[in-house]
Amino acid sequence: MIFKVALVAASVLLASLAARRFGHAVGGLLGGLPMIAGPIIGFVLWQEPLDSARAIVLATLVCLPATIAHQTTFAWCATRWHWAMALLAANTVFLACGALLLALHLPPGGVIVLALAAPLLGLAAMPRLPLVPGRVAIPPIELTLRVLAAMAMAGLIIESAGAVPAALSGLLLALPITANVLPCFTLPVHGPAATVALLAGFVRGLLGFVAFFVALHVSLGALGTGAGFAVAWIVALGVAAAMYRLRRWRARAPA
Repeated sequence: MIFKVALVAASVLLASLAARRFGHAVGGLLGGLPMIAGPIIGFVLWQEPLDSARAIVLATLVCLPATIAHQTTFAWCATRWHWAMALLAANTVFLACGALLLALHLPPGGVIVLALAAPLLGLAAMPRLPLVPGRVAIPPIELTLRVLAAMAMAGLIIESAGAVPAALSGLLLALPITANVLPCFTLPVHGPAATVALLAGFVRGLLGFVAFFVALHVSLGALGTGAGFAVAWIVALGVAAAMYRLRRWRARAPA
């Protein structure tokens, strides 16, 4: 538990620092990468047999479309509602979509195709609000509160997951903590456009997340644990870098 809470704190802090230096969209892009799940799956690979680890990797992808639905819902709600209402709506949609995906029992190929399509559909469904890119003023006290809120949420989820049925436990552990915490601080301070940019950045980062787990699932069988894990990270970071460059190119392109 301590390890996961520490990873959550580090993820929120790094995403917030990236937003402060490069803007909301870059903070979201960094937060969407497998900064929490990646190290955790690394320990799983170290401790579990290869077939078991591949099954866990595939199970991680099952709830990915629910995560995209969460972020798209939060973004649309942020254009009209208070952050608390947006938070409630987004998590309700996440739990409903996640429960449906688990109930469908999709084959591995279906899980992978749906996981690859979900971020692209999520980006297409995001609201379009104008925002001038640039640095974000995030004072130290807000950084501290962001990290503490994320740690508290992570601790609560981990404790609750052990006290509920297995299916609900899996959903709770898949809940996007960073994408719950950061928008709640961004919306009241920086407004709807900044919040949408942040959440769209999360969805772009989740392209790297999906690429990581799909590449890991494929490469584990062909390359083994160590090489497969390294290849997955290279693919994820390459996808994230490509998304960042594409976004900058579009921002500079004439209207």
